[in-house]
Amino acid sequence: MDAFTAGLLHRIKTTESGLTRAREEGDDFLADVEQGELEDLRRLAAEHGVEIGATSV
Repeated sequence: MDAFTAGLLHRIKTTESGLTRAREEGDDFLADVEQGELEDLRRLAAEHGVEIGATSV
């Protein structure tokens, strides 16, 4: 796995965790920010053929 793929997968995992945490804490603004970031990261992964597998969020 190259550095780009590893970094992207790490950012996706971190963002998913942040989104889950924001939702659990009831922070709607942060949840919206994290959701937007996650959508961008997933789009970037798709554009570069990076398999992200099943996601929890």
